[in-house]
Amino acid sequence: MTYRVIQWATGGVGRAAIEGILSHPELQLVGCWVHNEDKAGKDAATLCDRGLNPCGVVASTDVEALLALEADCVMYAPVMADHELVAKILASGKNVVTPLGWFYRGKRDFSRVEAACQSGSSTLLGTGIHPGGVTERFPLMVSALSNAITSVRAEEFSDIRTYGAPEVISEIMLFGKTPQEAAESMMLGMLGEGFMQSVDMLADEMGFNVDPEPRVSHEIAVATQPIPSPIGDIQPGRVAAQRFTWSATVAGEPVITAITNWFMGEAHLDPPWNFGEGGERFEVEVKGDPDSRVTFHGWHPESIAAGLKRNPGIVATAMHCVNAIPYVCAAGAGIKSYLDLPLIAGRAAPHLRE
Repeated sequence: MTYRVIQWATGGVGRAAIEGILSHPELQLVGCWVHNEDKAGKDAATLCDRGLNPCGVVASTDVEALLALEADCVMYAPVMADHELVAKILASGKNVVTPLGWFYRGKRDFSRVEAACQSGSSTLLGTGIHPGGVTERFPLMVSALSNAITSVRAEEFSDIRTYGAPEVISEIMLFGKTPQEAAESMMLGMLGEGFMQSVDMLADEMGFNVDPEPRVSHEIAVATQPIPSPIGDIQPGRVAAQRFTWSATVAGEPVITAITNWFMGEAHLDPPWNFGEGGERFEVEVKGDPDSRVTFHGWHPESIAAGLKRNPGIVATAMHCVNAIPYVCAAGAGIKSYLDLPLIAGRAAPHLRE
């Protein structure tokens, strides 16, 4: 069966998703929404800047025209989610896969979106890598190998100089700002909404009796001399590294923890943070009988220049969404999580399945 897909937004994740949709044997790209009028009217494949042949799908800024298309799923990946628009897409009868939230309901009020799913007989899945994979899918898988689990940790170590989104880095992530400005960042809450859904999924599924309030922290390191970056030189005294931590606790002790370490490199930082011997990576650690630690490499580029051209972590985020589409389309209506779907798998390269 072939599922018809609309790609919603063509930033880094969106462009990688278009590539993935075009090469997936069960998917057909039928629409593409863009925010920028300069992209409207262009062939979606050419927006990927990967030398792909035109696919015949023209990018559009017309929301209503795209919602009127015959499509099975929308891969929704703008910079920030519009909850009302997501509900409108779902009510139109189209499934949605997105890296922007809805990873796990828990005790949250998702009634507006759930009602849209029921109205449109559609399904919504939040997925990605962190949150969206490293933070819950892989810890759950690894936890099955242990007895008497006492803690779980999912942690990212990334050089943000390889992230080719200057406006996001500066105006949302607040790198290059003063520590006082960064301390008021919406990132702890905005990111925390997603990460705490992942933390809650693990706590609920694994049976931890967690305390009512999570423990959260936001740590900052500043530049001690100018640090070249995608947003220009980070000046001394300005934010050059950030660490966000979200934990569920039992009797005040962390049991489920998600952490991001985002640095503008490892040099000239105060405090003098570094990635450690493992370098850039993602880690999943389960403490129990026995302990397990899984390290993911390959999702970070070989160099800053390579990352600005095509970041493997962005591609991995997109592909976790794209590969979920057939499974989501086959699922029943409603908001789903990994706990509700079968194992999601990628597909063989085209030349290996002919």
